[in-house]
Amino acid sequence: MPITPGPQPHSDRTSEASYTERLTRLEGAWWKRMLDVQRPYRWNLRRLRLGFVLDIGCGLGRNLMNLGGRDAGVGVDHNPDSVATANQRGLTAFTPDGFRGSELARPGHFDTLLLSHVVEHMSFDQAARLITDYLPFVKSGGRAVFITPQEAGYRSDATHVEFMDLATLDRLARRCGLEPQRAFSFPFPRPVGHVFKYNEFVLVARTP
Repeated sequence: MPITPGPQPHSDRTSEASYTERLTRLEGAWWKRMLDVQRPYRWNLRRLRLGFVLDIGCGLGRNLMNLGGRDAGVGVDHNPDSVATANQRGLTAFTPDGFRGSELARPGHFDTLLLSHVVEHMSFDQAARLITDYLPFVKSGGRAVFITPQEAGYRSDATHVEFMDLATLDRLARRCGLEPQRAFSFPFPRPVGHVFKYNEFVLVARTP
């Protein structure tokens, strides 16, 4: 049965300023700051030992911050307001055109391609094109990591387009010429994703 995102009081276009405002508001919730809710996700990213990361759809830069900040890698996002926020936080982030015009856009320059909560915002074919566009910047034998929300998380955001479970991510990786190596549910077992909106699918693949 298709999973449909629930209605949300914000634009369904992730490139608009309103989307950046929503991300900032959600990130700044007092209970998230008090409980350090990013701790398990920070641990999960760091244990993967991703090296120098090209973070596509970086948003406000949360994953780069979780990985250690400016030295962890480079972010790319099509929302200029999100890119501006990430740069204000001391990170290195670009719009797609800005990245391609930078000295960082070199073949094989990155160890890992990261797309966290990105591919569910587009169709399968669009996701494949996006990944293929950026893979040349990752070294041969490097990695690509995809992270997507499970059912409850998918329903929570009206900008989501296609539900991407582990089987779909496996097909997506193979479509792009990648070799899936590891796939798991985080931070809780798979059934929890039906009710806990922060449960995630994680797939790690190797580049050719």
